[in-house]
Amino acid sequence: MNLKGIILYCLLPIAYCLLQGCGVYSFTGASVSPDIKNFSVELFVNRANNGPAALAQTFTDRLKLKFQTEANLRQVPNQGDLQFRGAITGYTFTSEAPIAGQTSGLNKLTITVQVDYTNTKDEKDKWTENFSRYAQFSSSEDIQSVENSLIEEINRQLVDDIFQKALVKW
Repeated sequence: MNLKGIILYCLLPIAYCLLQGCGVYSFTGASVSPDIKNFSVELFVNRANNGPAALAQTFTDRLKLKFQTEANLRQVPNQGDLQFRGAITGYTFTSEAPIAGQTSGLNKLTITVQVDYTNTKDEKDKWTENFSRYAQFSSSEDIQSVENSLIEEINRQLVDDIFQKALVKW
């Protein structure tokens, strides 16, 4: 055996032991305790004054999908080991970047979500937090033509933020 082979032969068992000691490892950075098997997400309520009728359902579905695919947890209708509920509290359009002779060069859509999170396996691991994200678009674009793609982009960012807060505790 050459020196590289000996080093590799010695380091592999050490690396295996270190990974085993860290609990469940995930390439997403999620740290899920082995006793957590499932999660539940109540339909988020749309308390914003405006926005599309399907906004709450779209957001809720995106959140469920994230935890199913990236945390490898099973979704249950209610009383999950991890529980999410909340409301969409803001859906606003604002003008940004004024330019001469026009009212604005850019517009911005901002969505705010309040999330109540409970980990039933750890009584200290619960929180309520507001998450807010936005996407900009040119004032020359018609809002109806870009609204769905903006909502999709913002929902992805919001769900990533919630996932990070709940499971990636670095």
